[in-house]
Amino acid sequence: MDIELRGIAAPGGWPGDGCRCASCGRLRAAGVRHEPATVIVDGVPLADLPRTEVPGGLDVRAPGGRVLVAAGPGARPEPVPDARYDTVLLDLAGSPEHLGYLRHVGAVTAGTRVMAVHVDHRMPSPAELERRMAFWLRPQDGPFRTLLLGGSRSGKSAEAELRLAGSPGVLYVATGPVRDDDPEWSARVEAHRSRRPAWWRTAETTDLAEVLASASGAVLVDGVGTWLAAAMDEAGAWDDPPRVLPRLDALVEAWRGTAARVVAVSDEVGLSLVPTTASGRAFRDMLGLANQRLAAESEEAALVVAGRVLELP
Repeated sequence: MDIELRGIAAPGGWPGDGCRCASCGRLRAAGVRHEPATVIVDGVPLADLPRTEVPGGLDVRAPGGRVLVAAGPGARPEPVPDARYDTVLLDLAGSPEHLGYLRHVGAVTAGTRVMAVHVDHRMPSPAELERRMAFWLRPQDGPFRTLLLGGSRSGKSAEAELRLAGSPGVLYVATGPVRDDDPEWSARVEAHRSRRPAWWRTAETTDLAEVLASASGAVLVDGVGTWLAAAMDEAGAWDDPPRVLPRLDALVEAWRGTAARVVAVSDEVGLSLVPTTASGRAFRDMLGLANQRLAAESEEAALVVAGRVLELP
């Protein structure tokens, strides 16, 4: 099947007329404009092909195969039951998790061509679209390890979720404690949970080495810092930090040997003030060591600052 996209943008084009946002401003400054998406399939305009309306879009039959098309920005086209699509044209700027859903239900397979349409200023730039597409189109199985570092409220958890948005199923490993008596903490946990697709699974555990040793598919670990705090508690290592090293060794070994596609979030601890307590300094030193050892065994590592990502070589 030959798919020709004459433009990839939403109906108003990108940049939008009169829009003063940073995304549109970048394109204007570069002298670039993306026209609204027009789709040609096997030499025939999409509008001239047999199609069936589905919630959120169209199921199109072409001579070379079957296409699922999002109706517009924000649309999430539902697949026809038991259909397997040769190509899907989706609003990946606004709903990348819909690709994961289509993979989850089997409508998109390893042989399906995935293309972005209805792109507009919800995407910061064409380069950012290309960066994200690389995550969503890579093989969905492991082994492949990514370590995301950042400070508090840096956007590192959202970046981790974004990188796995196209996966058919994700095991979300929450390593933090359950604090039913802390409303603020409960609100933070709920905010994270509400961002995640409903078909993701959740495991609340501090036995991270066991999860990595037995997991397959996609795994999101959030995060290494809370795992370390629990490990130091369990090992009685706050006054004797080396006591946690066997736990760290086991984690690194499981990370190195995992069959999963893992994205783990950790705190970058080297940019703040020196902790004033011995236990704080012990935690900082051990987390810095954990970050270094995990990064050394990772195919990718990145630093997230103010929601922007710097890939680390």
